[in-house]
Amino acid sequence: MKYIQSLQNPQVKQWKKLLTKKERDRSGTFLIEGFHLVEEALKEEQVLEIIVSEKIGLPPRLEMGSTEVIMVTEEIANSLSETETPQGIYAICRQPKPGSGLSAAKTFLLIDAVQDPGNLGTMIRTADAAGIDAVIVGRGSVDIYNSKVLRSAQGSHFHLPIIRGDLEDWIQELKGKNIPVYGTALEGASTYTDILQSEAFGLMVGNEGSGVNKDLLSMTTGNLYIPIYGKSESLNVAVATGILLYYLKK
Repeated sequence: MKYIQSLQNPQVKQWKKLLTKKERDRSGTFLIEGFHLVEEALKEEQVLEIIVSEKIGLPPRLEMGSTEVIMVTEEIANSLSETETPQGIYAICRQPKPGSGLSAAKTFLLIDAVQDPGNLGTMIRTADAAGIDAVIVGRGSVDIYNSKVLRSAQGSHFHLPIIRGDLEDWIQELKGKNIPVYGTALEGASTYTDILQSEAFGLMVGNEGSGVNKDLLSMTTGNLYIPIYGKSESLNVAVATGILLYYLKK
C-alpha cells in the first residue's frame, strides 16, 4: 500500500484541486468523502483510487477489488475534507459520460437554477427514491459534484444519470418523443392533482427565489402548483419536488 506523508506531494495537490469545479470539469473526476459514499461508488465501479487516513481502518464490507488504496497522514486527510468532523476516507471517482444510461429513460426531473447545494442534493436523492430515470440540471444551478451536493444526495449520484444540459433543448426533445413536460408555477397553473399520472413525464422545478424561468414555462406541456393551506408563502423547492414526483410517478 502506498503511503504519503507530505502535503507538498504532487498527488495530494491534485486531490485538493478537485475541491474546485474548474479542476473537476478539466479532469472528468471528482472527490467524495465518507464511508457510505465510498461504499456506494465501489458498488458501481466508479472509483479510481481510495485515500484513507493512517488513523482509521478499512471496514471489511468495502469490496475494493483491484482499486488502489493510498494511506495518508491525518493532516493530509483533514486537508481534503470540507466537513467539521472528517471521516478520514475519500475516493477519486470518474464522472460518467454525458448521456450514458438514458436510452430507456421515461421519467425525468429537470432542474432550473437551483443554487443551494443542500436542496440540489436532496432533490437528486428524492428522484432516486421515487424511481425517476434521470435528472437534468440546467444552467445557473450549483455544480452537481459540489461536496455538499454529494453529501446531501447520499450516494444517489451512483444510482441514476445526472446530466448537465440546456433545459430548452431537453424540453423540445422530450416533447418530440411525446413525453409531457410539466413546469411548476404559482400563476397560470393547474393544481397538481388535476394532472393524470403517466408512465412517462418530465417535471421541471426552479430557483429557490424566482422559480422556473418564464421562457421555459412557456415551452411546457402544462404548469402545476401545490396548494398552500397554511400561512406559509411557499414550500421549499426540494419538498415540493418530492410531493410532485411521488404523485406523477405511476
